[in-house]
Amino acid sequence: MTAALIDPTTHKDWMMPHSFQWYAGLGSLTGKYAYPWNSTITGPDAEQIFAQEVAGMVPGKKVLDVGCGHGDFTVGWSPVVQRIVGLDVTADFIHTANSTAPANVSFVTANTKIRLPFEQNEFDCAYNRKGPTSAYPELTRIIRKGGQLIALHPGDRLSPELSILFPGLYGPRQEGTPVLDKIKQRLDASGFAEAEIETVLSTQYLHGPIDLVRLRCFGQTSAVHEMVMESSLPEISRIFAQHQTAHGLPTTVEYYIVRATV
Repeated sequence: MTAALIDPTTHKDWMMPHSFQWYAGLGSLTGKYAYPWNSTITGPDAEQIFAQEVAGMVPGKKVLDVGCGHGDFTVGWSPVVQRIVGLDVTADFIHTANSTAPANVSFVTANTKIRLPFEQNEFDCAYNRKGPTSAYPELTRIIRKGGQLIALHPGDRLSPELSILFPGLYGPRQEGTPVLDKIKQRLDASGFAEAEIETVLSTQYLHGPIDLVRLRCFGQTSAVHEMVMESSLPEISRIFAQHQTAHGLPTTVEYYIVRATV
């Protein structure tokens, strides 16, 4: 008999992923924005494509990192940029980032839904690595004319197979393309001279049953994790074993890469 999987959103401590409350909770728990699950990507790797394009854009430039998290990716460009500023709404991420910032790197806590604390034409270019699209209307003000934006956003098809294999634990599959629609809307409203969006599909292999729990409960309190583990891990492990390959459990991962010019 198949056991029912518990819905983690029923726990009193559940926070809506990517809400301000969720980011604040993750910041207070770890001080970092880092994925806790183990996985392997095959096929085109959108994160590598994005990083390579950023590497070609930033040398010698004044750069803005939108949604910088705890700043590791930002600091990595310090040897080649003139100056780089990381921006994030989560104060604990910025506190972590400032603890290791070199002289030409700085970090700012700011809400991208309001006017950003920068002057007109202050930056030569910007990138957005899985950060908020709400910054886009301001970027055409603070990036000089002809400057570029490169962005990477998780897409609308993020492991849709898990909703079928693990009903209850994962919610129903999302219909339509609300993420893509929002990106297009923000780009259109921002007045970029040119903008294009590339869709990149790849396969992510989750390494073990615990990674399914970590993926589903990312950013939640330990109490949410413990509830899922205690009630559902045996059934999660059974389903995982039934569908895994030699590489792990395959799931579809989609990203959108945005390339825009002011």
